[in-house]
Amino acid sequence: MNNLNKQMKKILVTGAYGLVGTDLVLALRKKYKRNDIVVLSHKTTHNQFNVIAENGDVRDGKNLEKIIKKYKIDTVYHLAGLLSVSSEKNPALAWEINLGSLKTILDLAVKYKLKLFWPSSIAAFGTTTPKINTPQRTVLEPTTMYGVNKVAGELLCQYYFLRYGVDCRSLRYPGLIGYKTPPGDGTTEYSVHIFYGAIEKNKYTCFLKKDTRLPMMYIDDAIYGTINLMEAPLTKITVRTSYNFGAINFTPIELVAEIEKLSPKFKCDYKPDHRQKIADSWPKSIDDSQARKDWGWNHKYDLKKMTRVMLAQLKIKLGK
Repeated sequence: MNNLNKQMKKILVTGAYGLVGTDLVLALRKKYKRNDIVVLSHKTTHNQFNVIAENGDVRDGKNLEKIIKKYKIDTVYHLAGLLSVSSEKNPALAWEINLGSLKTILDLAVKYKLKLFWPSSIAAFGTTTPKINTPQRTVLEPTTMYGVNKVAGELLCQYYFLRYGVDCRSLRYPGLIGYKTPPGDGTTEYSVHIFYGAIEKNKYTCFLKKDTRLPMMYIDDAIYGTINLMEAPLTKITVRTSYNFGAINFTPIELVAEIEKLSPKFKCDYKPDHRQKIADSWPKSIDDSQARKDWGWNHKYDLKKMTRVMLAQLKIKLGK
């Protein structure tokens, strides 16, 4: 039995049907028995994971506590939240879901001695943050509600560690690219939409400028890093806000060039919209040396490998 199985026996995943949640639960399913994993959804969803499924709202603290007690949960991956564009559309709701639910779970973590993973984001950075090789410790002045939520959440996690000893661990996710779930409305998710366009229509209209460079990561790397962080010994964790988490960075036109190598007829044009302003406030590349030093983070997918896998897997999924 490895250290992970010794430390984690009953796991709750919120936001389990999202981009990160879907792949994370599938990865955890390979390590644990089906009855050791509980997924929470805010609406009735087909239980595709063959694990324990519960319905409920992450803002409902009483229901969360009931689930934690019922299944003797000791580890929570709290992934539920609104992304950048949805948060701008409804800032009040974003505050309730992104930050309010985190506070609720942190309070439950104190009461039930839970180990917690919570995702931050490159949205925590802002226009005053160094854009190239953004340092681990730097200026955090975001100009979006999503970013404000993430900075506040990072500080809240650190506070609960310092004040109550809650073992809360976090990563500043870059743009994540995967094929198992449909893309959402996040600013970086052009990098998923574009593959659907390439396969279904041989064309795509990008909502960012062609030279907009952003930090990105293939979903397998993100899941591998997330689980590795949670497996790491307590003594190896030196960052209690959120670790910088990097892999690759590219522009839309660079991604288009890789797609064209495999789909020569593909065409892309560019019509930047309101999401361009959000993208312009984020870094171009990330210095994640602290994560690599502390717990051995190392990514496996470059742009070429990621593009090849995305096109191949989506063609299978879409029956093309």
